[in-house]
Amino acid sequence: MRFLIILSLAFGLTATQAKDSPKLLPGAHAHNDYKHTKPLGDALSHGFQSVEADIFLIDDQLLVAHDRHEVKPERTLQALYLDPLKERADKHNGHIYAKSKEPFYLLIDFKSKGEPTYKALHQVLTQYQDMLTEFKDSQTNRKAVTVIVSGNRPAELLASLKPRLAGRDGRLSDLETADPQFTPWISDNWNNHFKWRGTGEIPKAECDKLEAIVKRAHERKLQVRFWAIPDNAESWGLMRLSHVDFINTDKLGQLSTFLSHPSKH
Repeated sequence: MRFLIILSLAFGLTATQAKDSPKLLPGAHAHNDYKHTKPLGDALSHGFQSVEADIFLIDDQLLVAHDRHEVKPERTLQALYLDPLKERADKHNGHIYAKSKEPFYLLIDFKSKGEPTYKALHQVLTQYQDMLTEFKDSQTNRKAVTVIVSGNRPAELLASLKPRLAGRDGRLSDLETADPQFTPWISDNWNNHFKWRGTGEIPKAECDKLEAIVKRAHERKLQVRFWAIPDNAESWGLMRLSHVDFINTDKLGQLSTFLSHPSKH
């Protein structure tokens, strides 16, 4: 009986550890992550490396929502994302995943005015400085969580406030000028640059264009993401084969399965 109890406890601990520490899926990006049943939690359970949260500054609070009428006072950036991430970083010796030292990315999309929103965000982020990547003019000091600011991005203010605990999300127009210590990502709307919509074979000219964009970005030490991509296996496969750094999806489980079993696709 004692042996069975010990075995049960050991099995329960192993199961809990496995659930808490899934295998990291590099480049898996949860678009509008806060819309899922368990914001952040669902993405982490599938091993995602990056999540996206839209925020509004309302009454000095950073509230997570896609539209202004959807905000709720309890859904703060801290409660949904920063506090749980800090808990995991503390638990896993400065990492979000116990079995990976790769950085985790929190993309914060400003829906309200850029300057006041970033000032409020800067004050909040300084409270979590121990786990956040710091961007300096000459180098990037990576830690458990790397914050990237998108949407209404106040570039001058972002560059001026110290410590700089967030990078800027660039656009394809920034490809030749972006400083990776300030704008580490290049993101853009797929539909603004490509006509392929995820069915049939992508035209060679568009495939070549995509590969050229990624090649140039990587030469300049920039990472690439497209939003509004066709959210299906054909598109995910193209992103992977073209070495796009982050694959954008709303289908967490399906992308997780796709990336976990690449030989089947």
